[in-house]
Amino acid sequence: MNAMSSSTKPSPAAHRHDATVDWPSWQRFLLGLVGLGLALLLALEATVLRESGRFALAIAAAVTALGLAGAVAVGTVPYLARRTALSRLMVRIEYEFTRAGLIYVVVMFSIALAAVNTGNNLLHLILAVLLAGVLVSGVVSRLMLQGLEISLELPEHIFARRAAPARLTLHNNKHVLASFAVTLAPPGAPRRRNGVVPDRQVLTEAVFWEYLPPQSAQARHLELTFPARGRYAQEGFRLATRFPFGLLLKARHVPLRREVIVLPAIEPTAEFYEVLPLVSGEVETPAKGRGHDLYAIRDYHASDTARHVDWKATARSQQLKVREFTREDERRVILVLDAHLASAAAADRARFEKAVDLCACLAWHFYEIGAEMQFVTQTSETRMGPSSAVIYPALERLALVEPSADAGLLGRLPLTAPGFRIILTGRARGSISSGLWSTSYIVFFDSL
Repeated sequence: MNAMSSSTKPSPAAHRHDATVDWPSWQRFLLGLVGLGLALLLALEATVLRESGRFALAIAAAVTALGLAGAVAVGTVPYLARRTALSRLMVRIEYEFTRAGLIYVVVMFSIALAAVNTGNNLLHLILAVLLAGVLVSGVVSRLMLQGLEISLELPEHIFARRAAPARLTLHNNKHVLASFAVTLAPPGAPRRRNGVVPDRQVLTEAVFWEYLPPQSAQARHLELTFPARGRYAQEGFRLATRFPFGLLLKARHVPLRREVIVLPAIEPTAEFYEVLPLVSGEVETPAKGRGHDLYAIRDYHASDTARHVDWKATARSQQLKVREFTREDERRVILVLDAHLASAAAADRARFEKAVDLCACLAWHFYEIGAEMQFVTQTSETRMGPSSAVIYPALERLALVEPSADAGLLGRLPLTAPGFRIILTGRARGSISSGLWSTSYIVFFDSL
């Protein structure tokens, strides 16, 4: 009895199968088939009745058949269409004739005119072959683009004007068919004219795959260079092919939303090398500790490590001497970018971009020497902390910063701060308060 009950108990797989099968749709589909079958039988019966002279019955059978067909068309077809994922079956394909295709069409029409005028069977046969070539070209090129997906991998941090490695992968999900001669490009790139490339796109050049086997993926390693800081977005890509005969160029849009923030270029300029010695002299802490910059040379003590012995000083004085270093843990820097501009002139905007690059270089310098850092601008502010934790949030803010209408940032800064302030501003030199001037190092945009 227990064996019987266990054998008749449905399995979990059967429950999952029942859950995935759309039984109402199947019932509606079978009813539609029965209705169309009855309509066909009634239509045939109406023909027989009409030929036998029984016109009234023939009309009744024909009207009934038409009613059944209309009921199926109204009640079954829309219902099944709503429950079918048509978006998976209908892929929008763009196509255009290539130069070779246009020549092919002109030749085909010439042969068609000759065949009509002469009635030559051989010309009709050639015309049929040419038409078949166009049909095969369209069908095969469409099959080449189906079942393809793309993925794009980029580094976590990308800097302007510096090559960034990227990997673009094309996946062929078709089980049987391979894809040949597939080109992937940003939307509209194949139609660009005079070298004009849409800006602010992640990918601006076309990538070509000669052959992609079924159920496989092939990657292309690229080096992308972004000319300026800011936000770059990719809405999708355009897959195109001319396979097999080059008569038609067929393309479809592949959605892939990617957005990257390009950080300012870390390229020390002449202005950076002018500012750095002055800033370093102000930031340097006059106290000994375990840093990298020399603080003093003194006599050797028993507790000192041999690593810090200064052998040149020892040789000169004939006594052991050791080096003491400044304390890096006391280096605290507050970088302030006052993004207010008095005018929107091109020259002022160029100075603003130079100030952003200089601020990024200074932030990277203090990150390399391990200082504590804070970044402040009109729209955002980071906490004071280790530069390793602050550097990339600060660079991301610098990547997106724009001139601001807020002119009160410097007035909101406290006169006393837990670190040395470096302020980059577009204000006039006489507009800085004496208290802020005495506690900060100020870089004016007009000096860049």
